[in-house]
Amino acid sequence: MQYQSQAVAKPYFIAAIGLFIGQILFGLVMGLQYVMGDFLFPEIPFNVARMVHTNLLIVWLLFGFMGSAYYLVPEESETELHSPKLALALFWIFLVAGALTVLGYLLVPYAGLAKMTGNDLLPTMGREFLEQPTITKVGIVIVALGFLFNIGMTILKGRKTSVSLVLLIGLVGLAVMFLFSFYNPVNLVKDKFFWWWTVHLWVEGVWELIMASILAFVLIKITGVDREVIEKWLYVIIAMALITGIIGTGHHYYWIGTPEYWQWWGSVFSAMEPIPFFMMTVFAFNMVNRRRRNHPNKAAMLWALGTAVMAFLGAGVWGFLHTLAPVNYYTHGTQITAAHGHMAFYGAYVMIVLTMISYAMPMMRGRAAANSEKSQVLEMWSFWLMTVSIVFITLFLTAAGVLQVWLQRYSDAPQAFMVVQDKIALFYWMRETAGVIFLIGLVLYVMSFFVGSKDPEAVQV
Repeated sequence: MQYQSQAVAKPYFIAAIGLFIGQILFGLVMGLQYVMGDFLFPEIPFNVARMVHTNLLIVWLLFGFMGSAYYLVPEESETELHSPKLALALFWIFLVAGALTVLGYLLVPYAGLAKMTGNDLLPTMGREFLEQPTITKVGIVIVALGFLFNIGMTILKGRKTSVSLVLLIGLVGLAVMFLFSFYNPVNLVKDKFFWWWTVHLWVEGVWELIMASILAFVLIKITGVDREVIEKWLYVIIAMALITGIIGTGHHYYWIGTPEYWQWWGSVFSAMEPIPFFMMTVFAFNMVNRRRRNHPNKAAMLWALGTAVMAFLGAGVWGFLHTLAPVNYYTHGTQITAAHGHMAFYGAYVMIVLTMISYAMPMMRGRAAANSEKSQVLEMWSFWLMTVSIVFITLFLTAAGVLQVWLQRYSDAPQAFMVVQDKIALFYWMRETAGVIFLIGLVLYVMSFFVGSKDPEAVQV
């Protein structure tokens, strides 16, 4: 760690991992509710478990992105963070607001929560992924503005690099697109049309810029490849990500009442969305092959390469499988969507945050560059357990989805939804088993930072 203010990233990373564990636990609860409908009912109904599962995912990834920015920007700008005190104050505001919101979901009926938080003054609640009370949304905007001010001022007073500027563009985009969560028109078509401006343009637009810049930063550090080479790749990747991602929003507009031309625009541009992810994979392996030094943090390198591969498979390949309008007509809203969602989020965003934590945390805990050999071996085990289990979760959900489409939507004698759900229950049981293995991998990830903590660190070969 070169700059003292980089230490503010540490609480963000710790909170991110804590919330990640919570997200997986609620995922396992939901998985059981698929096959045991009355599990934890009425204490935690399925709709509440799902709300907590998806909201924790968003919040912990935001903590991870903010921590990554606080670590990365001072080093890229070659100056201390503008205000470490502001960063810590925003951390506690965000954490307390997030915790109270989740407790609200769990302890108060949703309609009661809407009444308590003044949703009638500015109705924004009740929409998938944007279930947060209006007051929480306002809090998120305040935290985002304070965060952008802190990062922006740091970049302004220091060295400007492509990595930090691409990151800043991504973070500004994240904040701007979230503002559409406040727009809740009565017309359902309009509502869905602009709802995707937050949901899609986050995960298939500006978040990709954040991911690419963090990956570029880590690769510069662990490979020693010339910054100019990595920056050229970065520009091409983000250009492709923005062109395909922005117009690719159209693949959500097929069946919601929008004009027919979106079926063409959405199909063509979203079919091109795997290209930037494939480029990212080639980029990562190319940089590692051209490396000028063997960094002692082998685990971080494994996470960096894994991010590129899994993002391409989850966001690219599995996204492409059901993105064309004639295919999506049958697959829309089935378990195929869930399969794509799980692998894409893990590959693109979960793994890049874990890459950054893996790279930065040893230095924030007083080491020169890396954890001990014993610690890294355990961390690599966690990598393989989580990654292989998410692959199996995706495969099981894909199989369930294909069968669901066939039995429920495509065959000559379509069967009722719940009848089909009974017939694909075996895949849900297998998905749950893979989910338990994923949780074991996550626990090993946490343990890796404590196992061998007194051993000498791995040396550069």
